[in-house]
Amino acid sequence: MRIVFLLLLAAICVHAAPTKLVGAVDSKAEFSGNRLFAVLDSVGGPGTWMEWDVNGIRDPSVMGVLDPLLKSSNKSKMVWVLSERKLPLLCALLPKGAGEVLVFYELKALDAKPVPLEMNRVLNPEVVFRDYRQVSASEFVHLDRPNLKVSANDKYIRFSYSKPDATPLRFDSDFEKKTTVEKKNEINNYRAFFEYEYALMLRAFVQSTRALFNWQAWHWYMPAFNAKAMISDAELTAIFKKGVPPQSYTIFRTKAVGGQWVEFKTNGNGFYEMVITNP
Repeated sequence: MRIVFLLLLAAICVHAAPTKLVGAVDSKAEFSGNRLFAVLDSVGGPGTWMEWDVNGIRDPSVMGVLDPLLKSSNKSKMVWVLSERKLPLLCALLPKGAGEVLVFYELKALDAKPVPLEMNRVLNPEVVFRDYRQVSASEFVHLDRPNLKVSANDKYIRFSYSKPDATPLRFDSDFEKKTTVEKKNEINNYRAFFEYEYALMLRAFVQSTRALFNWQAWHWYMPAFNAKAMISDAELTAIFKKGVPPQSYTIFRTKAVGGQWVEFKTNGNGFYEMVITNP
């Protein structure tokens, strides 16, 4: 395998360009899975690469790179996006002779216009649950994480993931006795914790499936898309006022275009669910 960091012509990498080709890594043979993800990890650092879904919303910035590739004879085999940096990165896996090449582009932004969440009308279990093993007519278990499971029937699809925490989420039963500033701080602390839990559930549930929703994986992280569905300060305040911890916290809840309710829940102690309820 040979690493090539490309020096771009000024006409290509002008500052105002919507994308910038920043490097490539090629291999004389097809990448093995371990080598491919080692390269992605070395470029992306601690960030998470998210697979682009051909059936999902198309960010103009992403399609500025992909349109020429999709129209060429040398079509991309897979595409990933990494958003956890100042400027997002896009990586395309392309054929190159008898081998392959990973080409990296820097995007100015991920710029899809926010749209309501929608489930794809045709769900192929072999595509959606590509990373799962079917253990019964209605149950699936993740190939690498046996504590990540899915049960599905005509009424719902339920994802569950269990990873107990050493220290359960503390519940403040004295919330009403606090000052306004202390209450605000408590809510902010819970919100930060739930944002972490939400990201964990996205990686476990959304990013382990394909062609389930119209949002690309990175759209779930963007406030322009998710803000109205996330648990609010008023909801947290109402929970604290009761003085008794709930069995679970609904962190994200929205009604999809087709009438399905999509909810992310956690018990605050390492048990997580994504439940899709059909109308």
